[in-house]
Amino acid sequence: MKSILIIIQRSNGDVFLSEPLIRTLHEHYPLTTIDLLVNADTLGIARTLPFIGDIYTYDYHWKKQSKHYRLIQEITLFTSIRNKYDLAISLTASDRSVLYAWAAGRKSISAIEAKSSKSWWKRLLLTQTFKVDPSRHILQHNMIPLDIMSIPYETITLQTRYSQKAQEGLYSLPFSLKKPFLIFHPSAQYNYKIYPTVLRNRLLNYLDSLNIPIVITGGKSDIDIQISLELPKLPNLINLIGSTSLEEYIALCDHASAYIGMDTLNMHIASALNKPIFAIFGPTLIKTWSPWSNSLQTHATEPKPIQKYGNITLFMADIPCVPCGKAGCDDRHGKSECFDLIPPEIIFEEVARWLTPSASRS
Repeated sequence: MKSILIIIQRSNGDVFLSEPLIRTLHEHYPLTTIDLLVNADTLGIARTLPFIGDIYTYDYHWKKQSKHYRLIQEITLFTSIRNKYDLAISLTASDRSVLYAWAAGRKSISAIEAKSSKSWWKRLLLTQTFKVDPSRHILQHNMIPLDIMSIPYETITLQTRYSQKAQEGLYSLPFSLKKPFLIFHPSAQYNYKIYPTVLRNRLLNYLDSLNIPIVITGGKSDIDIQISLELPKLPNLINLIGSTSLEEYIALCDHASAYIGMDTLNMHIASALNKPIFAIFGPTLIKTWSPWSNSLQTHATEPKPIQKYGNITLFMADIPCVPCGKAGCDDRHGKSECFDLIPPEIIFEEVARWLTPSASRS
């Protein structure tokens, strides 16, 4: 086995949560080149993964361009990977991902849809397949190719890393990294996964009363910029939205006392760093996407208004339809009304209860 291509054509979190698979493959085949094929908007997090050689990207901006641009991209990418790898593994079941795996690897393994009507032709093309199973955690799902290849592993441990340059990028921040501070991450890739502004600002007012820095993090998307404009002016809030790179965020999270915020990539980074997590969940399927506990080797398996495992606390609405797995109540990226039923007071009480014993011990 001289070369492996791993294909992940979904979001930032999907790419990041391939880390245990990549690390285990490297440990089993230390001389093997491992390359990635990801969507262009996930390149930043892909670059933080260890043991990766080349990274190919697929850019969905062709939708704003001509069909000619799309055709050129497809031909160029297929030509670059065609029969180049001993093995191609696709962790996503999309038609394009499967075709890339078939084209790239002399042997190919891919996730496929459970419905035969969608996946029958994929079984004919691929060497091995495994079904997408939303009842399994995404990390467990991503390790299935190892089971197929009979590669042993004892535990699933999510890890992350950052460079000295990223660490040095934090030295100019307006607070001390040596003193306790909390990260509050209010954003996500989509609006339907975001806690409402009124409730968020009430929670921030409560957190401000703890009299320790509350560092607000986020990127430079339109959603992040809008949230930044809506933040209240409070003495202990430090707004870093748009001010740090992704790798600098990882370094910042490593220094933080805890993570508070939405179920998104940043939450999974916090779990990789074994940080206490207070995560606010809306319609997301928690069996698949809840924070992984490295110490307990487990995750959330059933919906509860408040549930704890290890140093992780999750908050959800107490209604029968949660979690629905939809993109908002209309399943079209509209509002998720379940967020309205998660009181900020409950979140604050859990954070304060955790913080008070820690403060007394120190």
